[in-house]
Amino acid sequence: MLLGNVQYTCISFFLLCSLLFRDVANAALWRITSQSSDWDSSWISRYAVDGLRDSCTHTITESNPWWRVDLLNEYQVKKVAITNRDALAASERINGAVIRVGNFPDDIYSNNVCAVISTIPSGATANLSCGGIEGRYVIVHIPGDVKTLSLCEAEVYGHLIGAVIQSSTSGNWFAEKAIDGNRGLQQLYMGCSSTLNQTNPWWRVALPHIYRVSRVVVTNRNDCCTEQINGAEIRIGNSLENNGNNNPICAVIPAIPAGESYSYSCGGMEGRYVNLIIPGNMKILTLCEVEVFGKGICSTFL
Repeated sequence: MLLGNVQYTCISFFLLCSLLFRDVANAALWRITSQSSDWDSSWISRYAVDGLRDSCTHTITESNPWWRVDLLNEYQVKKVAITNRDALAASERINGAVIRVGNFPDDIYSNNVCAVISTIPSGATANLSCGGIEGRYVIVHIPGDVKTLSLCEAEVYGHLIGAVIQSSTSGNWFAEKAIDGNRGLQQLYMGCSSTLNQTNPWWRVALPHIYRVSRVVVTNRNDCCTEQINGAEIRIGNSLENNGNNNPICAVIPAIPAGESYSYSCGGMEGRYVNLIIPGNMKILTLCEVEVFGKGICSTFL
């Protein structure tokens, strides 16, 4: 629903963190969009991110028309999928479009080029590789005079940057490995995160929005050191005070057997940040996978 300059989006779906941060979710779906002009009210910019390939955008005929989506977070963009109109007379209006990714919404040419579209057949979808270009904004524009830009859908695939962090890192046991979809049971050293031996070690994932978290599933390592999960607190909330470790507790993990995945009910606790922390001195926190399940709640974007 759009009211004035404020867009209200209510998302109701189940979130699986270990899939979210792989190349699965369309990051552009129902995000904030704009374009250089509207042909009329039937061809507005948000129709390119509504999940429907039969509703389209359309600018007026002008110099350098453009369309832009704000992903609301910075992503490493792997590919962009563009669906062209199925009207033969209008399908050439995508020809020559340049896709750019970056952090400069008002300066098109400061953003990096992902791809140039020579042509897309009528009604077809082209998958264009961006090679991991980083940015919050994806812009489609056609340089030149007397141009018209029309899109029927723009999909963006990649993963969030800076979504996970931990208090310290042991070797190559990076925080991201706890949300890579690999529970680490076959390739332990490739699929688990671990902190150093320290006081109050912690790990945190930032979800894209505030969610009502129904449960968190944690997978323990499958070798010598299964006790490195013992006593971990699962905390959920919206505060980054004390790195998010002051948020309310969902559950405390007494122990998880080697290689096992245990599920902890959180009863719909609301929050964007999910932390795991082991209180105490001389502790190590090791996680082979953290999966977060829940439902999105209504968000307001200015």
